[in-house]
Amino acid sequence: MGVSADDLHAALDALAAREPGIARALALAGYPEPRLRARGHATLLRTIVGQQVSVAAAASVWGRLETLLGPGLAPEALLAADAEALRGCGLSRQKQAYARSLCELVAAGTLDLHTLPEADEEAIAALTRIKGIGRWSAEIYLLFAEGRPDIWPAGDLAVQAGIQKILGLDARPDEKQTRARAEGWRPYRGAAAIFTWHCYNNAAL
Repeated sequence: MGVSADDLHAALDALAAREPGIARALALAGYPEPRLRARGHATLLRTIVGQQVSVAAAASVWGRLETLLGPGLAPEALLAADAEALRGCGLSRQKQAYARSLCELVAAGTLDLHTLPEADEEAIAALTRIKGIGRWSAEIYLLFAEGRPDIWPAGDLAVQAGIQKILGLDARPDEKQTRARAEGWRPYRGAAAIFTWHCYNNAAL
């Protein structure tokens, strides 16, 4: 479940020894807290619920879904619920389609979230078979729920802005540039991503 605090500290220390910008930022901003999520369909379902809405709105929808479907929101329970009941919880027709896609794959055994492929790109490909789960959502799941150490969500705007701040760049790098910047940070790019979020809008920097 996610990257532990000890692993995060060790990875950032290793990165600081390679990259002066990270060493400087780490001295000023300190270590980030680990970001931990549970492995399994509920974490991905929560990602779908939270798309394009505020944190408060997503929490409200989630609470109503738990009341309707029961704790854990079993895939079979969601698949058995009718569209009106799900809409009453706050799930749009599009999000219902995404949620059903996830639950159908899990319930059928086509997607086993406890035995995803070990190769990161293969795991991302497996996750993006779910409607509504793109590369970014898959990467976040693998980083926070599985603790994969070298996940690098280069398309994340906050990661890009964090890189700009940490390295003192004149402009925010695009996805291709962000990916290239981190090539020398393997196999610790997951820790680097968590650190960029920590540094983004951090008053100490």
